Amino acid sequence: MKSEELAKIEAEYQTDYQVGQDNFQKWGLDLHNRVFFVSALLVLVFVIGTLIFPGPANTALTGARDWAIGNFDWVFIGSANIFVLFCVALIFMPVSKIRLGGQDAKPEFSRFSWFAMLFAAGMGIGLMFWSVAEPTAYFHGAWYGAPFGGETGTEEAARNAMGATMFHWGIHPWAIYGIVALSLGFFTYNKGMPLTIRSAFYPLLGDRVWGPIGHVIDTVAVVATIFGLATSLGFGAQQAAAGLDFLFDIGKGINVQVAIITGVTAVAVFSVIRGIEGGVKLLSNINMIIALILVAFVFFAGGILNSLGWIATTTGAYLRDVVPLSNWIGRDDEAWFHGWTVFYWAWWISWSPFVGMFIARVSKGRTVREFMIAVLLVPTVITIIWMGVFGGNGLTQALNGVGELAEGLSSADLALFQMLQNLPLTEITSLLAILLVLVFFVTSSDSGSLVIDSITAGGKIDAPVTQRIFWAVMEGVIAAVLLFVGGDDALSALQSGAVTTGLPFAIILLLMCISLYKGLHHEQRLILARANLEPSR
Repeated sequence: MKSEELAKIEAEYQTDYQVGQDNFQKWGLDLHNRVFFVSALLVLVFVIGTLIFPGPANTALTGARDWAIGNFDWVFIGSANIFVLFCVALIFMPVSKIRLGGQDAKPEFSRFSWFAMLFAAGMGIGLMFWSVAEPTAYFHGAWYGAPFGGETGTEEAARNAMGATMFHWGIHPWAIYGIVALSLGFFTYNKGMPLTIRSAFYPLLGDRVWGPIGHVIDTVAVVATIFGLATSLGFGAQQAAAGLDFLFDIGKGINVQVAIITGVTAVAVFSVIRGIEGGVKLLSNINMIIALILVAFVFFAGGILNSLGWIATTTGAYLRDVVPLSNWIGRDDEAWFHGWTVFYWAWWISWSPFVGMFIARVSKGRTVREFMIAVLLVPTVITIIWMGVFGGNGLTQALNGVGELAEGLSSADLALFQMLQNLPLTEITSLLAILLVLVFFVTSSDSGSLVIDSITAGGKIDAPVTQRIFWAVMEGVIAAVLLFVGGDDALSALQSGAVTTGLPFAIILLLMCISLYKGLHHEQRLILARANLEPSR
């Protein structure tokens, strides 16, 4: 290929981006003012409105959430299926050999630290909260009945419960995260664009991504991220408070929950100051070690054969049910389908800017194939083991009439501790579980602060630490204030607001798939063109 043709291919992605940076250096800030101030204003208006009218705000946003889920279930389910197929296809395409950062780029983190960070950011808190509660809820038919509209309280109900739980925490959510993460990593490290959501749409929009369209995309991403993080902090504080009350009878009221959020936020700020190496990476590695200790204990204490049996049952039920559960037409379990599956898909999509951008931030040097295998399969396998051990032992107790789980799901906050209560060393393992929840809080808050800071700084990954501290504090303040003043209504309103943003982001992610393919195809042409110009050896 002639050098002129190579120059033409290279010029297609020669961008001169200007995202409206204003100089705030005298205050130690480096902001993209349109996104920062509009996002901050929207969050402020929402918080004040929710505090003044918690009940009406919850009713209005819950209505918006239910409208989105009820009328656009096919968008959520269909798009999630497309994301899975697209991610799997990327593993086998020629573009799978492309390396994030260029063919000579080296990974910044070991595989263990890399896995630990993406797992902690993606699902750590949720797995602690739902690993026992969710299969138990399905087994008893709590809230929305049982998956497939089947019977409850039977061995078949237990198998269906594990398959459905794994479906919600398996390859589909990680495909959603993978699309965003690979897109941002590729356009940042291979095309020299800022680490911000708008960059992923350059092949479709060109330089218009640096204008109003890009501002809207980034602003929605910031609002969805901070709402999602604040919601998780609030619900996580409730679980930690419930666990402490379960062990020490100290109460689990608002004061305890706010104290937990305050402590977590303080540690998160310290972690943010230390940066990725000394903060998120270190805490994520600690997380993985504590999680391995806890899962190993339950594996042996619950009976080796019993735990192995549930891991096998979970795997088999997941493989058996993944296709039927992915279908949205003619469902016999519509209430369950909307209340659980569609809600989950909307939630994962609303979280994708945060988790995807953080995974992109720590994945430089990985090939597309290595990236997709790691992001899709490794967390899925780990989750099968986790759910099989924790959820399986919870269902064993429910099936055998042992403990409180046999009587139904009294509280999702307490389900994990109720399962541990019927195993040896309850106090020690429950304390470990609470510690794990708290450290997962910190890593989520820390990584979320890095992500929000990058977007509001116009895609910079080296913005002043003052800004990251600001966002870490804001996440805690929002969660604490909403809990303290508005209670559960305010927190539910915040969650409904985050979930509702999943609808526009589902469309954004579909467009992102097209944009990513165009970008990867261009990079493949570029690699081949350069290879053709190299002298033969």
